[in-house]
Amino acid sequence: MRQPQPRGPLGEDLLALLREQPGTPGAEARAGALPAAARAAVSRADGVLADDDVQLSLFVLHALHYQGVDGVDDRWESDPELLRTREVLSGALEAQLRAELPADTVPSTPQSVADALFAMAADDDGPSLARHLSGRADAEQAREFLQLKSVYQLMEGDPHTWGIPRLSGRAKAGLIEIQVDEYGGGNALRMHSALFAAGMREAGLDDSYGSAVDRVPAEWLAGVNTVSMFGLHRRLRGAVVGHLAMYEMTSSVPAKFLARGFHRLGLPAAAAFYDEHVEADAAHEQIAARDMAGGLVVEDPAVAADVFFGARCVLHLDALAAHQALARWEAGESALRPAAAEPSRRGAAELVR
Repeated sequence: MRQPQPRGPLGEDLLALLREQPGTPGAEARAGALPAAARAAVSRADGVLADDDVQLSLFVLHALHYQGVDGVDDRWESDPELLRTREVLSGALEAQLRAELPADTVPSTPQSVADALFAMAADDDGPSLARHLSGRADAEQAREFLQLKSVYQLMEGDPHTWGIPRLSGRAKAGLIEIQVDEYGGGNALRMHSALFAAGMREAGLDDSYGSAVDRVPAEWLAGVNTVSMFGLHRRLRGAVVGHLAMYEMTSSVPAKFLARGFHRLGLPAAAAFYDEHVEADAAHEQIAARDMAGGLVVEDPAVAADVFFGARCVLHLDALAAHQALARWEAGESALRPAAAEPSRRGAAELVR
């Protein structure tokens, strides 16, 4: 991922550090100060879900565990102070999500787990970006939508794949069956991330991972940071399963509307990505709900509550992101952050506002 522009004091400190070589005295001193800077950023935030400095900084820290950041030494991935910094930010993210989402009564059989998850999905009344894209969005809004989604879709599958070595039995088999399709059944050109990249190129957009990060608001980064947080913590294996289950269960119908919208706007490659999900996710939802989520609840009851927590996070964060985009579009504005020159430290907070 290319290095993004910082969005506040924490991001400035983090990105300045990542440009240095690990192990030098100056870098060690800078790294040692980062956890305190992260705590200060959390304290300044009026809730972390929509805080640009917190979400961008956490996104960069997570990127070190995937394909890395351009110009950054890979040894920073395992630096203890960066891991402490990541935990401060992800801890605040998890705490806010748990405070905002209700606890669920956890059923005890695979079918009852599936029934409860399907009922949760059916009760969701969040705003529908897919319907807007289907009939009302213009070409520029469609291009913005692709950029907003790119922070997840260009790495589609990877956060959930962390769950594979942490599961066993029926849950593990179900997760693998779903992920095989996400990765194109072994065909690199059919990987879902590759199909999405083709849609971006068709729309005249840069399809390299992270190309749009500077334009993507915090609400959209929060959704990606949440699933990365689940995947990177063994204790949250229930949440990563619940997240994937709800993601698959709520994708097929919106994908149909999105495909219709991109066809309407003359973007067949982008439409093909969503056409693929109409069929794939309709098949996956039963595997995800019964075999993967239901199987895990039976095999590992201690994490059962987190299965439903992870599922609720999908609906909650999707609604947050949709509200952000639709509110901007309805006001006649761009849903993207304005392109900005590199901020000074003194002006960073003003730029975020």
